[in-house]
Amino acid sequence: MNASSKFAGFALGLAAVFGIALATGAAIGPDPAEPAAHDSNTHAAAPATSRPSPEEYPAGLMATQNGYTLRLDTAQTTAAAKVPLRFRILNPAGTPVTRYVRSHDKDLHLIAVRRDMVGFQHVHPTLDQAGTWSVPLDLTHAGDYRVFADFTAEGGDNLTLGADLRVAGTYDAQPLPAPVATSTVGGYTVTSSGAVTPGQTATVTLSVSRDGKPVTDLQPYLGAYGHLVALRAADLGYLHVHPEGHPGDGTTPAGPGITFAVTVPSAGDYRLFLDFQHEGVLRTAEFTLAVAPGPAPTGNAPAPEPAHGH
Repeated sequence: MNASSKFAGFALGLAAVFGIALATGAAIGPDPAEPAAHDSNTHAAAPATSRPSPEEYPAGLMATQNGYTLRLDTAQTTAAAKVPLRFRILNPAGTPVTRYVRSHDKDLHLIAVRRDMVGFQHVHPTLDQAGTWSVPLDLTHAGDYRVFADFTAEGGDNLTLGADLRVAGTYDAQPLPAPVATSTVGGYTVTSSGAVTPGQTATVTLSVSRDGKPVTDLQPYLGAYGHLVALRAADLGYLHVHPEGHPGDGTTPAGPGITFAVTVPSAGDYRLFLDFQHEGVLRTAEFTLAVAPGPAPTGNAPAPEPAHGH
C-alpha cells in the first residue's frame, strides 16, 4: 500500500461540506472479468480506445492480476464468530509466495466485508513457511463476502486481489445507509470535509472529536494517524488510502484532522471505512458517500490516472 493511492468523495447529504451538487445515476464500469454482452444487431463496435484497460479499474475486482493469484482454501463456510480463513498468493509460476515487501508495518493486509457493506474487517494474517496465510474472521452474519488481499510480493508490484467467500446461514441483506457528513463510533464523532470530482485529485480531511472536543492525541496505527478503505457500492471496487504525512515527521499533527489526497474513478455510491486509534483502542468510523459526475470531457483530454493503489 502507498500513500498516493486514491478513493472517492462525497455528494448529496455532503453538499454543504464539500460544495458539490447531487447527480443521480453513475457510470460504473463492468467487472473486467465479466465483459458486458454486445448485440451486433443494434450497436456498432466501440473504438478500442474507448474501453479502459484492466489497470484503469479499481483494485480488487480480479482474483488474478500480473500473474499473481489469490487462492482461498475454501470458497464456502458456515456463519460463526471465529471462522478460520486460509489462503495463498500464487506467483506467475503457480507456487505460493513466501517473501513479501513490508508496507505500513505489515507484509499483507486483509479486508473482508459482506457485499451489502456489513461486517467490515481489516486484519493481518500470519504466514507459515509453506506460503499459507491464516486468520480468524468474524463471520457471524451469513451472506456473500468479498475478501481483499493487499500486498507486494518481493520483486513484484503492489497489488490488491479479491475473491468471493460464501457464508451459509440466514442472509438478512441490508440497504446501503444514506450519505452523511459525520459518523459516530464509541463516543467519537468523525466529520468529513473536502470537494471531490471524479478523475481529479483532491484533499479531504476527516476530523475526530469526542464529547464535542477535538481529539489532538491520536495514536499511530500502521504507521499513520488514520487508515482508510473505500469500496464502490456497484461492484466493490477497492480504493485503499493513507493520509498525507506521518507520525514523527515533525509536521503532521496527531489530530483532530487526518488529511488525504484522494481521487475517485467514477461517480456513484461508495462506502468509506476509517480506522483510527485513541487511548489504546482501535475504532472504525463508517460513511456512505455519493459522488456526483464531473464535467463532461472536452477535446482529446487524457484518461484519468488509474485508480489502483493503497
